[in-house]
Amino acid sequence: MIQSYIKEQAQLIHNTLDKKTQDLPGVPDHLRESMRYSLLAGGKRIRPVLTLATVEALGQDPEKALEIACAIEMIHTYSLIHDDLPAMDDDDYRRGKPTNHKVFGEATAILAGDALLTEAFGWMAQGSAKAGLSSRVMAQLFREASNMAGIYGMVGGQLSDMEAEKRQVGLAELESIHQRKTGALIAFAVRAGALVGGANENLLEALTEYAYHLGLAFQIQDDILDVVGDQEKLGKPIGSDQDNGKSTYPALLGLEGAIEKLKITSQQAVDAIGTRSDLNPTKLVEIVDYLLHRDQ
Repeated sequence: MIQSYIKEQAQLIHNTLDKKTQDLPGVPDHLRESMRYSLLAGGKRIRPVLTLATVEALGQDPEKALEIACAIEMIHTYSLIHDDLPAMDDDDYRRGKPTNHKVFGEATAILAGDALLTEAFGWMAQGSAKAGLSSRVMAQLFREASNMAGIYGMVGGQLSDMEAEKRQVGLAELESIHQRKTGALIAFAVRAGALVGGANENLLEALTEYAYHLGLAFQIQDDILDVVGDQEKLGKPIGSDQDNGKSTYPALLGLEGAIEKLKITSQQAVDAIGTRSDLNPTKLVEIVDYLLHRDQ
């Protein structure tokens, strides 16, 4: 069962993050507590799980990429802390708990996000060395992390998302926003696993196509759950996208149209890798189905 696999891998990620952040010499206690508060708050851990699953699909030991996968989760967590700030989405709850700035104050929350992002690159360097990556592959990994988490990917997409609030956008613009805001870091998670696993350029391209379709499907399902989801399961209030004037797939296509778009996009992810003979795509395909039917 893919649910069991994801749960086991997520627990491995959680335990590693917990162990490696318990003792951070020289780091002020308040900052360390703020970092750990959000980092260990739970969540699906889908990005680092995708990294490990990709390495496994290439016939390699997924633990080779464990530290790199954890670094990707740190980048994701930093983005959530900053997204929740009053100047951004102004959310009070995340994963059923008060958001970081509600517990530690805005200044500490900002610095905790900064610290997680910066520390993630150190973990990637350490993990790359342990995995025995060549200097060329290491340089590519760091360049892609910078691009996909930064102004060309997640950060740029977040700004475009904010600028699209309270105005109607077309489908092409909405997809462009979410390919960067959500899809870029998911694509990096898969590509990082592919680089560790030694994928050739053709296979790397196919896995990237898979990842971008998956990332878009992930965002569409998020938008749908904000309309029809269970607040207790989601760990945050539903309807917040509409309240904030966000551009979403249900707002643009209607709920039924968004559900149909989700099915099409999920199938495109499967089609990108489902028939390849140079990897074992089973778990990656099952993850698509899992995200298609998730309720949180």
